[in-house]
Amino acid sequence: MIRPQTSRRAFLRSSGVTLALPVMESFALSAPKTGLKKPAKRMICLSNNYGVYQKAFFPATGGRDYEMSHTLKPLEKHRNDFSVFSNLDHGLTGGHACVPTFLNGIRPDMSSSFPEGNISMDQKAAEFVGAATRYASMTLKVKENNQTSFTRTGVQVPSIDVTAMYRKLFLEDSAEARTQEELRLQRHGSILDTVLGRAKDVNKKLSKQDQQKFAEYLDSVRSLEKKIDLQRPWLDQPKPKTELKEPHPARQTADEMKIMMELMALAIETDSTRIMTMASGFANGDFGLNGGYHGFSHHGELPEKTEALKLIEQNQIAQMAYLIDLLKAKEDTLNGGTLFDHTMILFGCGMATGTHSCKNMPLVLAGGGFKLGEHVVLPEGKFERVKACNLLLSMLQNFGLEIDKFGTSTGTLTGLEWT
Repeated sequence: MIRPQTSRRAFLRSSGVTLALPVMESFALSAPKTGLKKPAKRMICLSNNYGVYQKAFFPATGGRDYEMSHTLKPLEKHRNDFSVFSNLDHGLTGGHACVPTFLNGIRPDMSSSFPEGNISMDQKAAEFVGAATRYASMTLKVKENNQTSFTRTGVQVPSIDVTAMYRKLFLEDSAEARTQEELRLQRHGSILDTVLGRAKDVNKKLSKQDQQKFAEYLDSVRSLEKKIDLQRPWLDQPKPKTELKEPHPARQTADEMKIMMELMALAIETDSTRIMTMASGFANGDFGLNGGYHGFSHHGELPEKTEALKLIEQNQIAQMAYLIDLLKAKEDTLNGGTLFDHTMILFGCGMATGTHSCKNMPLVLAGGGFKLGEHVVLPEGKFERVKACNLLLSMLQNFGLEIDKFGTSTGTLTGLEWT
């Protein structure tokens, strides 16, 4: 049994004094300082690092009456609540170098050419959420490191396993740990004060072009300063309680992924975070198989390898279906309806196949906010192809961001209707 946080508080600050206000529904739902508006939206992104075996993944026909493919079979009962997309990709090459592009469309080595670098969709949304939740986002892993989350400065966000996630959600930090965190925030604040204090002197010595770059840098510093101020109140706020025992990574990937899905659902139910990304891999011995995911992905159409991929990837989709089951079963106390009604779940990978092709990314979108339930077949021709970032932009807008560009997008995804 989970007892959700009852300590969602607003804070009144003046002249260095912080006063905690009583719990009030208005503050919990609107969160005016973070840009969030009712309803509270959530976003979950699921990936692997090797793409999929496409012949088993994509349905043979488009539209709403398509026959479910082998890999997508576990989602059959939810077919009205998800769509699968064909011929969407980022237009990139580079094999494994494209794995980090899943949520941004930009290889790390290309990031300097873009105004926001290679910030990923989840971290863009996390900036928008701010301190409305204890964790602006969570980056997770099962048997494989998550390579898809990047800040706007190009830093890859480290991922955590089921044990670390449980501890973050439910175990209170020690008094010493809280003191260390407060000191860390104070130290960063002092550094920022020093940087901003010297800004005018530095600016006088720069050319006009460099002054513009410096202004952008100062904006990022002020943004970080604001983020630090928003983090402080959470140090003294109690975490939700649970009777669930601390989990540990399981030997079988399917078992560990199931635990992770349950924790993700609890994270949303307790409003500990509204944004999560998770990468999953494969452990030798899963499903009675002998080998590694990377080796299987270079299949050469050998039946023993393609059958292995079908087992691994159908399990990933089965875990997505289980997460949908969990979210549909829980009431959404912030918005009404179920948690699933206001949660977007995206499955995919930046490298489309283990044979290093990045063309035709495997993309499945489920959840609330869009009219779903079909196999959307987009133009296949070289000069007609649609950017996968158009889908990411549509998701960010649905999440609440008022933006008209993200990554390499050329607009929102035509035909993806809001509900």
